[in-house]
Amino acid sequence: MLSMDLFRNEADKIRADHDKRGIPHDSINQVIRLDEKWRNALKQMEEGRRERNLAARGIADAKKSGDKEESDRIMAQVKDLGDQIAALDDKANSLLEERDSIRMSIPNLLHDAVPVGEDEGGNTQHSLHGVKPEFSFEPRTHNELIEMNKWVDLERAAKIAGSRFFFLKGDLARLELALQSYSVDFLIGRGFTFIQPPVMMNRTAYEGVTDLSDFETVMYGITPDPLYMIATSEHPLTSMYMDEVIEPSMLPIKMVGVSPCFRREVGAHGLSDRGIWRVHQFTKIEQVVITHPDDSWDHHEDLLKNCVDLWDALNLHYEVVNICTGDMGTVAARKYDLEAWLPGAKAFKEIVSCSNCTDYQANRLKMRYRTSEGNAAVHTLNSTAVATSRALVAIMEQNQLEDGRVKVPECLVPLMNGKTHLDPCEW
Repeated sequence: MLSMDLFRNEADKIRADHDKRGIPHDSINQVIRLDEKWRNALKQMEEGRRERNLAARGIADAKKSGDKEESDRIMAQVKDLGDQIAALDDKANSLLEERDSIRMSIPNLLHDAVPVGEDEGGNTQHSLHGVKPEFSFEPRTHNELIEMNKWVDLERAAKIAGSRFFFLKGDLARLELALQSYSVDFLIGRGFTFIQPPVMMNRTAYEGVTDLSDFETVMYGITPDPLYMIATSEHPLTSMYMDEVIEPSMLPIKMVGVSPCFRREVGAHGLSDRGIWRVHQFTKIEQVVITHPDDSWDHHEDLLKNCVDLWDALNLHYEVVNICTGDMGTVAARKYDLEAWLPGAKAFKEIVSCSNCTDYQANRLKMRYRTSEGNAAVHTLNSTAVATSRALVAIMEQNQLEDGRVKVPECLVPLMNGKTHLDPCEW
């Protein structure tokens, strides 16, 4: 969430950002009003405590002089002041809770370079990469490829877990492992530390990294325990230092996480109805950086370069897109997407999101770094490296052969024991 200093001293910046997004100022004004009431309640409490302390001093004097009537009067006054202070404390806590509940719903401030647009139609192309594949035959969709090669069993997975789960089999399963290994080694080579996070989080931590009012509908809860299955390793990795003060010498903290991800979301009809493009469980390799605010925009470009270099190494055709104001969401200040060309679908589809969240998550998580003037919020960034199920789709569709087999990207061949093509599974 945004710092209270912004609301108190630079509210016009937040209002200007809302104007870019096309949303009203009502919530901003509510936060400012509630903050004024909260601070006024604190001031009244402090005045009440001073008055009570002064009055309490008179009790001893009255008792010492034997003036019981005065002593009783002062004691009644102290009790009354105590009741008033307790009521003000309850009021202040209620105002603070309401203020911060509204503040958490207010989106991050957008970077000046974010294009203005009402929805995804306002996104702009940042760059284009690779060579668009040409075929001497009509290219198949990944759904057709996995069915004819028996690489995925959706029906039996649905039998035991429901729709949008899958068994991954044979050479395609081997390729999925190769993608994980290659991506992790690639990022370790760029100074990232490999971490396998827990796959469950409590609500407090989750409220620190995302807008639960929007995101909770796609998450799996654990009953009766108050936990959620993670939707991406970004979430546990980013909240790893929740409620901590980080020594500046530790920054930047650069992590590459690998985890299963769980989402209840369902996509639009068509591509997402079958296959492995939009599913309830998938594996993702994620980049997370916790850094000094002065360095975060350089790290954002570094994260994008890591993605570009990684996907270039896979020799795939894709574009990088600048996400516009109307497609941005609550948490990020700026976001790039990578979209791979899918010949079967004849469209670019999202495979990577790369975001700088500035201090938005850190404020919610109370995650700070030490400075000579006091503690200040760090900046947090995240980027997909590879969501393996979507990467498999892009590889299958772009590298397919007329007989239905698929060429293995050259960089993954050593991790496939020299295998250059994916062969059909026998059953």
